[in-house]
Amino acid sequence: MKAKLLNWIIPALVLTGCTNHDLGEMTPNPNQNGKDDVKNNVENVFGVTFDANHDWCTTASGKVTISGIPSGTTKVELYALVAKDVKDDENQDAVVTSLLKLNEDDAISGSQITLVYDAPSLNKGIYAAIEYNGERLMKLVNNGVANFANSHHAAARRAPSAESFASMVLTEEVESYASQRGWLPGQMLYSMSDEAYQNWKTSAEGYSPEYTQLFRDIIFSHFKNGRQYNNLPLIWESQYVNDRVYPVTTGASAIVVSPVYKCDKAQTYGNEVWNSDLYYYYFKDEDLNNYVNNGGDAADFLNALPKFKAIPFNQHFGETEDDNIEKRASYTLIYWGDGTPEVGTTTGQPFPAGYKIGFMVRAKTDYKEKDGKARKQGELYGDGRLNNEINKYSECNFKSSNLGTDGPRAGWINVEDRLFLCFESGTDADFNDIILEVEGGIEKICFYPEYERDFYTFCFEDRELGDYDMNDIVIKATRINKTTVEYSIVACGAHDKLQIRNINGTTIRDDKEVHSLFGVSTNTFINTVKGAQTYPAVTEVVTVDKDFSFLDEDTQPYIYNMSEGKIIKLSKKGEDPHGIMIPYDFKYPIEQKCIKDAYSRFNEWGQTRVNSTDWYKYYTPGTVYNEGE
Repeated sequence: MKAKLLNWIIPALVLTGCTNHDLGEMTPNPNQNGKDDVKNNVENVFGVTFDANHDWCTTASGKVTISGIPSGTTKVELYALVAKDVKDDENQDAVVTSLLKLNEDDAISGSQITLVYDAPSLNKGIYAAIEYNGERLMKLVNNGVANFANSHHAAARRAPSAESFASMVLTEEVESYASQRGWLPGQMLYSMSDEAYQNWKTSAEGYSPEYTQLFRDIIFSHFKNGRQYNNLPLIWESQYVNDRVYPVTTGASAIVVSPVYKCDKAQTYGNEVWNSDLYYYYFKDEDLNNYVNNGGDAADFLNALPKFKAIPFNQHFGETEDDNIEKRASYTLIYWGDGTPEVGTTTGQPFPAGYKIGFMVRAKTDYKEKDGKARKQGELYGDGRLNNEINKYSECNFKSSNLGTDGPRAGWINVEDRLFLCFESGTDADFNDIILEVEGGIEKICFYPEYERDFYTFCFEDRELGDYDMNDIVIKATRINKTTVEYSIVACGAHDKLQIRNINGTTIRDDKEVHSLFGVSTNTFINTVKGAQTYPAVTEVVTVDKDFSFLDEDTQPYIYNMSEGKIIKLSKKGEDPHGIMIPYDFKYPIEQKCIKDAYSRFNEWGQTRVNSTDWYKYYTPGTVYNEGE
C-alpha cells in the first residue's frame, strides 16, 4: 500500500521512525492495528466476507518415481499439463492446454530416480519425460510413478511389393491454380485415378488410447488451436523451414504417409480440408545446386518440378469429421522417375536414396466469404518460398493469414519416435489443420518442442490496512532443475522501505532495501504504472535442496516492512490475502487497482474456496500490468 493513499486510515496509526541503522529491525509499533481493524478493512475493500477456512493456495506438490530409465539417458524431466492461457473477461475462447516444465535432472546415474514438483492445483496431469537416443519419451504419471521399461516405439512398416508399384498408372493431369492465374504458365499436376488411390491405400495399425492422448497433449500444447495463436514463429524457431523442410530418402524402405487429424470447422467453412488433396514432389540437391550456380532461382527450380497427388482427402476423412485423432489408413509415395511424366506412365517404384521430398496441399473448395469472391482455392506449399503469390493474392482469402509472401505452410514435430507434418491449410496460422504421420525410408528429423518453465508469482501487500492491489512486492520464481531456483523481483508498488527475506544470495540479501536494488528512491513505483519507466527485474539464482518445494514455509520468500516493523508472509488458512502465490507467470494489477477489480472472479473464490478456482485466468482489460505480453 502507498503512503500517500493513507489519509482515510484511522488516525491512531502512527509510524515509528527508523534508527540510525535504517536497514535494521524496528521495534513493533504499540499503536498498530488489531485483528478487528484488519478484518474491517478487508471487508470494506472487498465488499464481502471471505471463507474463514480459505488457505489461498493454488498449488499442489508431490514426488514422482521414474523407473525403467535406460542406460544412456541424458535427462529426466517433469511436466504439468494445464489449461493455462490467460484471457480477459470480454474475449474468452475455447480452452487450450499448455505443457509446463516443473523440474529436471541431467545427471542420471541409475535406472530409477525421484523428482519433486510443484504444479498448478488445476493441472490435467503430470508427465515424466526422458531424453534418450536423441528422442524424448513421455509417460503420464500414475499414483506418483512413471515406468519407462516398456516405452512405446513405432513399429517398422513393410513396403509394398515391387509388382504393386509397377501396376500404378498416372492417368490424369490438371492445370494448377497458379497456372490459371498466370503465375506459373503451363504448370500441370499429375495423379492416378480415384479408384487407384482407393486400392493403393492400406490399413494402418491405430494408436493406443494412451498414445492418442499424448499426441493431443504434445502437439496442441505447442501448436495451439485458434486464430489468436499465431504459431508461425514456432515454425521458424524449429529451423525446419523452406530449404530445410525437405526429408531425404534413404532407399532402405518405402515412404509412408498417414493422415491422422484434420480440423477445419467443416460445416462452417465449406469442408476446407475435405475438399483438398495432398501432393508431393522430389529432387536431388545436386540438380538444385547446379541450377542455382548457373544463375537460376531456387523457387523457379522447385516450381517447375512435377507435382504428384498422394492423397485425396475426401477418400480418407469423413466429410464432417473434425478434431478427431485416428490412424486408420496409409498411402505409400511412388517414385515416377525424373523429368516431366506423361499420362499413362507406369514406371512407379519405391524411392531410391538421396532424394528430397516436398509436400503441397491443393485446396479446391468453392466456399465464398460474405463478399462473394474469396474462394479458398490454391496450392499451399510447406516450403514458404513457393507461396509468394498465393499468400498475397487479393482474390483469395489466404492473404488474411498474414503469413507473408514467403511464409511456410507446414512444420515438423515429433511425438516420441514418430514424425508428424503439421499443415496450415487456411488462414488462422495455427498450423494444425491437417496432421500427417510420415514414416519409413527418410533420414531422421528431430524436433521436440521446448515448453516454457512453470513460474510462481508471489504478490504481497506491504501494510496491514491494505488497498490489495497486490503489487507492493511482486516476485517471479521458477525451478531450473532439482537443486536450482531462480527468483526475480519484478515490481514494487510501495513507498515504504521494504526488504525481501529468505532469498539468500549476493544480489538479493535480507539487509537490502528493495528500491535500492533498482537504484531508485522510495518515492518511485517500480513496474506498476502503465506508461512509466520500465525497470529490468532484479534476479537471483539460488541453490536448494533436491526436496525443495515452493509450498514449504521455511523456504518461502517474505517481506519485512522496515517503515512499520512488520513481517508479511504468504497467507495461511483463515487469514486475509496479504500474500498469495499463483503458480503461473501471473499478470498482477496496476497501481491502485484492487485485485477484485482486476480479476472479477477473485471475490467468488475468496468467499467459497471451491468456486472460481481458475479466477487468475480472467482479467478485466486495462487493469493489469504488461497486459499485451
